[in-house]
Amino acid sequence: MPTDTQPSSDTQSKKSDSILVADGVTRKFGGLTAVDVEHFEIQRGKITALIGPNGAGKTTFFNLLTGFDEPDSGEWTFNGQSLHGVPPYKVARKGMVRTFQLTKVLSRLKVIENMRLGATGQRGEKFFPSLFKGLWSGQEKENTDRAMDLLARFKLDAKADDFAGSLSGGQRKLLEMARALMVDPELIMLDEPMAGVNPALKQSLLGHVKSLRDEGRTVLFVEHDMDMVRDISDWVVVMAQGKIVAEGPPDTVMANQAVIDAYLGAHHDAALTHETEEEILAAAEAELEAEAEAEENS
Repeated sequence: MPTDTQPSSDTQSKKSDSILVADGVTRKFGGLTAVDVEHFEIQRGKITALIGPNGAGKTTFFNLLTGFDEPDSGEWTFNGQSLHGVPPYKVARKGMVRTFQLTKVLSRLKVIENMRLGATGQRGEKFFPSLFKGLWSGQEKENTDRAMDLLARFKLDAKADDFAGSLSGGQRKLLEMARALMVDPELIMLDEPMAGVNPALKQSLLGHVKSLRDEGRTVLFVEHDMDMVRDISDWVVVMAQGKIVAEGPPDTVMANQAVIDAYLGAHHDAALTHETEEEILAAAEAELEAEAEAEENS
């Protein structure tokens, strides 16, 4: 685990070798500020978890970083290159890919066809070369061989000729992860990879995520399963109300009061004195009396 920085509730840590860096990223929807991130870094070759309660802005932040949404302000770079305004398909070509909380497999295409679509720079996609099979058939065979190797790795090779729509929820998660690897990415961003996955497939997915790190890839994932976060993460970043409130190694972050407050509400464990209880009851009774009086006068 990284040890060069300490968790903080108000400032974000500088990493020694960052693959992704974001500064001043904000996104507002009307009067609601969904994302307000001052500074965010992902260390190369590590597994980083992005956690926080529902509505914290995690998925919105994912969408901003990968080009699926436009921020109101801010800059972010991948391998030192700005991604501001770069569309999602070009972000993927640069080596930064993502999966979705709700899987985006193409249900009416076969599993192998879904995989081939993940490959970039396919000559057969252009009109003129597509007319001459000899110009693209060799490349398609290479892509198919790579796709089958990945399907075998994710234990989906027996499903290669099945329609993707016939797969279970967990198998679709595996297919998305396998398809993402078709571009040989440096950074893989997983949005709630364990959501809706049965316990048997959870362990398989955990193993695959760890194997990505073992290959030297960088992983950033959003997850609510704290056991998974503690098991596989090198570093944890916590969001609440659009802001980063803490970060650090898993065990340290889990014990951080700012994290506990973010998930359970500030002062959730404060002792309720007799005086405070009386004040709460009196306020509640006054509110009920006011409502009753209003009904009588209406």
